[in-house]
Amino acid sequence: MTQAIKILSVNISKKKGTIKKPVNSISLTDVGVESDAHSGPWNRQVSMLGVESIGKSSKEAGREISYGEFAENITTHGIELYKTLPLDRFYNNNVELEVTQIGKKCHGTNCEIFREVGNCVMPKEGIFARVVRQGQVKAGDELKYNPRIIKSTVITLSDRAYQGIYTDKSGKQIEKRLKEFWKSIDRQSEVDYVLIPDNANLLKQSIQKAIENHSDFIFTTGGTGIGPKDITPEVVAPMLEKQLSGIMDLIRIKYGAEKPAALLSRSIAGVIDQTNVYCLPGSSKAVNEYLDEILKTVTHSLYMIHQLDIH
Repeated sequence: MTQAIKILSVNISKKKGTIKKPVNSISLTDVGVESDAHSGPWNRQVSMLGVESIGKSSKEAGREISYGEFAENITTHGIELYKTLPLDRFYNNNVELEVTQIGKKCHGTNCEIFREVGNCVMPKEGIFARVVRQGQVKAGDELKYNPRIIKSTVITLSDRAYQGIYTDKSGKQIEKRLKEFWKSIDRQSEVDYVLIPDNANLLKQSIQKAIENHSDFIFTTGGTGIGPKDITPEVVAPMLEKQLSGIMDLIRIKYGAEKPAALLSRSIAGVIDQTNVYCLPGSSKAVNEYLDEILKTVTHSLYMIHQLDIH
């Protein structure tokens, strides 16, 4: 069932750090809320705050807090907004917003809102978004909530697995680890699995198809050694627009210190358009070692590739 929020108020201010005043409607443009002090070519174009959060602050303050007092552009009801995640979206027939940040730095007594209202809830429970589709919104409108689904494609290269001589373990291990990882941080995910023989054309086609299907991540397994059928780096490297050599070098050095054979791996990583690509070895053990390090970075790399400065 699709979740939705109802807009209770739309608000603007002429100066930053001041309370926003309710207006009949606001126009969302490519730089944010028209005529609002916070509009501009950045990621915090539109601020949103749920009445669920305002209600808690009203109770603490001992008085009713009006819509816009926390400087939110859009006051909502229906979802605890601070539980959303960057890259989630809100939309209706007129507009679409993409969440870019949860909370912000509090400026304390330098902020008029803090001085007038006291303990400001915006730094903890407010969210910020950028405009994906321009249009107008007003009080009474409804916005549907669409959590971002992280899409991955796992491609196994193996003649023998493809022929059914043995079961592919490394590709299935990557699939399992990815699902477990995204679930552990409350992200929805989908993983497509592809099994192909050691064939350069099929590998290139599989990668191109994954990119066309908007995969956020592509993981290949197999073909990174120095044998005559090891073709993965030769196929993938020319497709990369940016290389991520640091993480693969780290993994080789870390595990190669105890197992010198690990230094023979030619695993590579990089970016094609908005897709991160990782080419891993073919053994399940090596796949787990690589993923132990790579999974520490995937959330940050996802945000970076979508121009979100989140640390």
